[in-house]
Amino acid sequence: MTMEYDEINLIYPIVHPGAEKTQIKIRQGEIDLKSLFFSATYTSPRLFVLDTTVGSLPSMQHFIREFNDEGLRGKDSIMIIDAGEEFKTIDTVLKIVKAAINRNYGRNMTFVGIGGGVVTDMTAFAASIFKRGARVELVPTTLLSMVDAAVGGKTGCDFDSYKNMIGTFFPASTIYMFPEFVKSLDDVQYRSGLGEVMKTALLYSESLYDSLKKRRDDVFERKSDIVFQMITTCVRAKANVVEQDFTEKNLRRNLNLGHTFAHALESYAGLGKVAHGDAVAWGISRALELSASIGLCHKSYRDEVINTLSLFGWETSPIHSALSNSEKDSETIARDLISIMKKDKKNVDENIRFVLQTGPCATLIKEVPEDKVLQVLKN
Repeated sequence: MTMEYDEINLIYPIVHPGAEKTQIKIRQGEIDLKSLFFSATYTSPRLFVLDTTVGSLPSMQHFIREFNDEGLRGKDSIMIIDAGEEFKTIDTVLKIVKAAINRNYGRNMTFVGIGGGVVTDMTAFAASIFKRGARVELVPTTLLSMVDAAVGGKTGCDFDSYKNMIGTFFPASTIYMFPEFVKSLDDVQYRSGLGEVMKTALLYSESLYDSLKKRRDDVFERKSDIVFQMITTCVRAKANVVEQDFTEKNLRRNLNLGHTFAHALESYAGLGKVAHGDAVAWGISRALELSASIGLCHKSYRDEVINTLSLFGWETSPIHSALSNSEKDSETIARDLISIMKKDKKNVDENIRFVLQTGPCATLIKEVPEDKVLQVLKN
């Protein structure tokens, strides 16, 4: 017997989540958030979110002292959350939402995330779900967040030991960048940002890649001109990709070079144990090894890139040292990593998708048989 239904089609307009455009303002010189946010009168309230690391920076004290002991300055308020990847959870996101609710803020408010990728991701996520969407502005303070995390409208948090499993697409209206913040980073944070810089260079800018190799010492010394080049080149490259593919249907997926391996490593080692950019650099080495093993790129290109990664201090061996102390043998570790990769949010089904390269700035996405992946993860 055929079942028949009356059908009613409800047609929706296309809704732009967050802002319809993002202004990215990069300012060289001193960091002055007090003048940036308080020199003009704002009619709607703002909730400034930063973590304990950013809150302790000398350059932030002038700004923080504007708020009273209850974290208030007129209609504006400030909250300082715990620092670290281990706090990038839905619980922290809901604390940010609750702070806005406790201040009786409406949808006309603005969330302002000041910090690294953890803070900017969670603050933007909170903005996207607060009363079905409020305005968000970002002030990235790490190299990683400037060149990647804060740009492009992705928000989210980790869940159940997996990276960025919950989130939305919700772009900020304005992103303010002060390269001077880079000088305050410890070596681990700075090198983590360099991992994303290297990724972007391999994907989109041979000139930046050459600069990184030729000026390696200047990069490590954080010379102002090379830091500015890294930030502006990466921001322009990512902005160009995001404008063409905001919700990651095709071109934007290429930005995940090294990330399938990296996210598996981060989850397996324990979130926060391996800096994200360090994991990405290791992941790039595995992606290049995989590309060469299936005949996509010449071995000379693989060797050249892996050698460059090593010169910058990144690990390139099949099993990362964060996992080498495990009682498990290398094949078991490799199979465990593959199992985690199958849960990657970029996969369509159980098949694992990898961003691979055929050469410099020549990239494609391919599903690869498990046995081939296993080969590049075993000692």
